[in-house]
Amino acid sequence: MTKLRVGLLFGGCSGEHEVSISSARAIALALTSGQNIEKYELLPFYIQKDGIWQGGEIPQQILANGVPLQIPQPSTNNQKSLRWLLPALASEVDVWFPIIHGPNGEDGTIQGLLKLMQVPFVGSGVLGSAMGMDKIAMKMSFAAAGLPQVKYMAVNRSQIWSNPCVFPKLCDEIEATLGYPCFVKPANLGSSVGIAKVLKRSGLETALDNAASYDRRLIVEAGVVARELECAVLGNDQPKASVVGEITYNSDFYDYETKYTAGRADLFIPAQVSEQVTSQIQNMALQAFAAIDAAGLARVDFFYIEATGEILINEINTLPGFTATSMYPVLWETTGVSFPEMVEQLIQLALERHQPQR
Repeated sequence: MTKLRVGLLFGGCSGEHEVSISSARAIALALTSGQNIEKYELLPFYIQKDGIWQGGEIPQQILANGVPLQIPQPSTNNQKSLRWLLPALASEVDVWFPIIHGPNGEDGTIQGLLKLMQVPFVGSGVLGSAMGMDKIAMKMSFAAAGLPQVKYMAVNRSQIWSNPCVFPKLCDEIEATLGYPCFVKPANLGSSVGIAKVLKRSGLETALDNAASYDRRLIVEAGVVARELECAVLGNDQPKASVVGEITYNSDFYDYETKYTAGRADLFIPAQVSEQVTSQIQNMALQAFAAIDAAGLARVDFFYIEATGEILINEINTLPGFTATSMYPVLWETTGVSFPEMVEQLIQLALERHQPQR
């Protein structure tokens, strides 16, 4: 039987480079064990932090040791020209499995390049990826779909880095509309990078200035006292929702360090909630998946306010982590889909979506 050649694409230029390597190692193991080893041939491709692609031995070594490739800084003109060159092995890929988290990996950028290659790839396309990454566009699509969410305000960098008259008025408006506590977030960064919880005016000013250094578009959300529940989605036009899980942690909020450090957060799967709450969250997860035109996979996060029974959608992640501490694969494991089976299904969903429609 001819094996399908899977191009595992990892690394990238974002701050989540190391997380991408961890996710890729887990996927590589799933593709090279059990029944999958008879079906698939793994072709790993590594994108350095300077954007240069590597194929062959280098990505194999990085998957083996889990350590990013050390590159000279700053990049030379010759290195910049290499960004336009793909490894020769790229032409042999039958289906791509991109697992690059953050900007340039899950925002539609790499998806556009893969689409130009005219080869199937795992996950959402350009639109779904871009909508899932941009918190402002995401919330607008949720609102259009009638999904309840926390109060928020969209802010531009120009309002923050402006003349002394504009910025104080912006802070006044945020205080009047959202109050404290509130969360300041860059619109287009993943994994809690650049996010701050603020409790007073001085903190708000600092958080806005810091977030503006990451992105020209920001979002400020009202804080809520709620349980944080998550649901995984798998499929294309007829997606399915997993069991519901809960995350608890001792830090002030679910920041980057808490998310990716073993022992900093606890996962309770399935979450101890009623069947009615579970069903409602599963339905809302599928609605959110359709609202942004996602495909393949997504993890959808919710706030559950027990005192009132309200369920508010927080966000959708179209390329969630696949590390040992990641919620997405554990949710499906508990639902009855093992990690290797999930990887196999994602590849088949990519092939299905690539087929021309009648």
